[in-house]
Amino acid sequence: MRPHGWRLRDRTGNPTLCVMRAAVLHEHGATPRVGEFDDPGDAPDGVCVQVAAAGLHHLDLHKASGTFYMGPPPLPSVVGTDGVGRLDDGRRVYFDGTVAPYGSMCERTLVPRDALLDVADGVDDAVAAALGNTGLAAWLALTWRGGLQAGETVLVLGATGAVGSVAVQAAKLLGAGRVVAADRADERLGRALERGADAVVEIDAAGDLAEAIRDAADGGVDLTIDTLWGAPAVAAMQAVNRYARHVEIGNMAGAELTLPAPMIRSVSLDIRGFSVAHPPLDLKRDAYLELTQHAGRGDIAVDLERVPLAHVATAWERQRQAAGGPKQVLIP
Repeated sequence: MRPHGWRLRDRTGNPTLCVMRAAVLHEHGATPRVGEFDDPGDAPDGVCVQVAAAGLHHLDLHKASGTFYMGPPPLPSVVGTDGVGRLDDGRRVYFDGTVAPYGSMCERTLVPRDALLDVADGVDDAVAAALGNTGLAAWLALTWRGGLQAGETVLVLGATGAVGSVAVQAAKLLGAGRVVAADRADERLGRALERGADAVVEIDAAGDLAEAIRDAADGGVDLTIDTLWGAPAVAAMQAVNRYARHVEIGNMAGAELTLPAPMIRSVSLDIRGFSVAHPPLDLKRDAYLELTQHAGRGDIAVDLERVPLAHVATAWERQRQAAGGPKQVLIP
């Protein structure tokens, strides 16, 4: 590929290309491989960030597939959407956008100057990276899209996932009166009770799921944060209060559902979509700083696994299988 930046000079003073290690995509839909890639250097269209940690998301696989709605990435290119790193002056930043062909899963990347967010002191780099795309999705789905009001009852569908786990904790911090965590039965669901949930619901248990949600909510639900969609979403919509909001941010349980019109009309149910790409940048800056402040104080815990960049292929396949478990964070 064409060199993007020059960082070193040889003994005669002539510029020489510097390379770095990166997770490189060579074919759309394929698993990236670790190899050498041109260093971004200094460029007029961005600032160079020394990457400390980069979260791995389903979004990364979607982009790499070549079918993402914003178009396929160039080939070859570095994979990864967001990360945490440092500028040359030592400032620690979170970024959720890069200048193509650079991504976040590399030693250094190129980031638009207006896409840098400050990270609170006292929070670990890997935790800060895990709270990027994932944490912002949970926080802003509750606040900006869901309009959570103090004292309301919140249901989190998919509470054992990375976004759902943060949503349970964030809902309590934001003033929810009652928080219900719902997901398949496993030890992580029980852990939600230690992190702010007032009740849990096993969505794979026998019986009427809507009734189980109503019982756990001690009445009805005011706001649902939904990472599942499918049948669990329909059950949740049958357990809401009048004027409830249902925020859809994922579809791990299925991309389609059958939704009877009277079920929406009878309670004036408001169904809202959410993408973390849509909130204004200033709103994301404020939300991310608040999130990392909470994490630094221990108010929000994140289950994560630090994965060396050399093992990106294994981490990529685990993410593809949607096996659940801790948030994978790549460490260059």
